[in-house]
Amino acid sequence: MIVRGHETVLVQGITGRQGTFWTERMQAYGTKVVGGVNPRKAGIEHCGVPVYGSAAEAVRRGSIDASVLFIPPMGVKGAALDAIEAGIEKLVILTEHVPVQDVMYLLAAAREAGAQVLGPNTAGAVTPGECFLGFMPAFNARVFQPGRVGVVSRSGSLGTLVCLDLVGAGFGISAFIGIGGDPILGTTIAEALVALDRDRGTDSVVIVGEIGGAMEEAAAAYAQGMTKPVVAFIAGAAAPPGKRMGHAGAIVLGDKGTFAAKRAALEAAGATVVATPAEIGPALTARMG
Repeated sequence: MIVRGHETVLVQGITGRQGTFWTERMQAYGTKVVGGVNPRKAGIEHCGVPVYGSAAEAVRRGSIDASVLFIPPMGVKGAALDAIEAGIEKLVILTEHVPVQDVMYLLAAAREAGAQVLGPNTAGAVTPGECFLGFMPAFNARVFQPGRVGVVSRSGSLGTLVCLDLVGAGFGISAFIGIGGDPILGTTIAEALVALDRDRGTDSVVIVGEIGGAMEEAAAAYAQGMTKPVVAFIAGAAAPPGKRMGHAGAIVLGDKGTFAAKRAALEAAGATVVATPAEIGPALTARMG
């Protein structure tokens, strides 16, 4: 999912500390925040925009393209369903520790409604020079410069480091898609690859993966048919089997989800897999000629 600068944005949970802090930064960057949601504070103005009692009420007042959720774990299901039922087509769910059954329910509702979901447990999405949703440092010019390299990452912190290294190597970012670190997600690496492959502003793609699950292997199947160069870094190469490394999805069971399996699949698909984030820039330079 790529969010564009012309799209209107709703912030669910806008009046909280994190919601306020990041709404102000999103607005300063150019994100078109047109309203917020807090059922207990409906009718006030916050961060210069009206606060509504629900996403449905906000949509009745004007078209909304995307919603970003600064909502506690137990409230995510209700808030997401509110946005989906209101017809909002893009949701960015930042919250971690959302109950698995709630995630499965809201993702099923989103699929039925034709809505796209990023997350949960994502750092968000950035389209440099246009907008960002979430808590990525889009405003830091050392990390995000407009360009033509698409980045998809399971980790927000590693994704930030990779973007920093890319900019330092002379590249710019067309879009950053933080899919999140949970085992069940609204957007997979493969789905993010499809979006970047179809994006006319993207010439090459960087995957920031990690051990655990099979998303990188599934992405490799799609990457095999891509004409755009793909460079990948897989975190957790030295992790022992059965050890979870940070994210809920980063756990290796037997020979499933291992670094070796992911590297082999990606390399077989024609991607370049590097050992450290610092090697991504030189590898991309070589692939781009």
